[in-house]
Amino acid sequence: MRVGARIGPTARRIELGIELRRLRSEAGMTLEQAVKGLGFSETQLQRVETGSIPLKQAGHLRKLLERYGIADEEHIATLIHLHRESGSQEWTSFASTVHPTVRTFVGVESVARSIKAWHPTLVLGLLQTRRYATAVFEMEKMHDEFTSEYIEQSVRLRMMRKELLTRQDDPVHLWAILGEAALRHIVGGSDVMREQYSEITALAELDNVTVQILRTSEIGYRFGSDFTVLDLGGTLPSTVQVDVPWGAASMSDKPREVGRFSRKFNALSATALPPEQTSGFLQRLSRELNDV
Repeated sequence: MRVGARIGPTARRIELGIELRRLRSEAGMTLEQAVKGLGFSETQLQRVETGSIPLKQAGHLRKLLERYGIADEEHIATLIHLHRESGSQEWTSFASTVHPTVRTFVGVESVARSIKAWHPTLVLGLLQTRRYATAVFEMEKMHDEFTSEYIEQSVRLRMMRKELLTRQDDPVHLWAILGEAALRHIVGGSDVMREQYSEITALAELDNVTVQILRTSEIGYRFGSDFTVLDLGGTLPSTVQVDVPWGAASMSDKPREVGRFSRKFNALSATALPPEQTSGFLQRLSRELNDV
């Protein structure tokens, strides 16, 4: 197996997990059989295989490889190298700020080649302005007992994530579909919304960003929750992420699930306005605010 060219602990963890899952399958072992007597649980190995967590010790990796019948020293050395590079966590300065599964998603997002996202009720985080993002977290402050420090850190992380779209080297390709309700819901006041409309318009002019709007009056497919499909490129599996109400993110790289949500995205795109109409629609929304 080739060590992946993409940089970052999350990519290394995913790549190592894929290989360990393949080796266990070839050995004909269940999770229970693989971990028996090795000092860690089936759940831990399953999370390692999905790239959610790293193996804590290189010794655990060696024991697994021995159990799987791997004797080739070059193969073992490659996997040990992957393990060493997969051990750290990206975004460690935000460890106390966000849910662990959200940290995992942010790590996976950071190595994505392309992202497709549907957001029906709020503007997608990667498109948000600082003021809009702050207002979103402020709205939740009373209910979730957010501190000012939490909001500041969360907004800073969101702005850092936006750099994926504008970085000079290999910016991520984003295709976002926003529900009309996400754009009509006033967050932070009229000035914040005008700025947000302008930001979406500016980002949509980038060669790597496509934005569509799904009108509430259109007859066609709808899906109630937001979701994101991430193409990681190379040997890494595509992944789908769906938000859940308690602040976590449900993620899966199972081809069946990724395919299911990819079809949902295609159906939403077919119903939404063409991308070339996005700017005009946002301009009309901005003029409507002037009349309020």
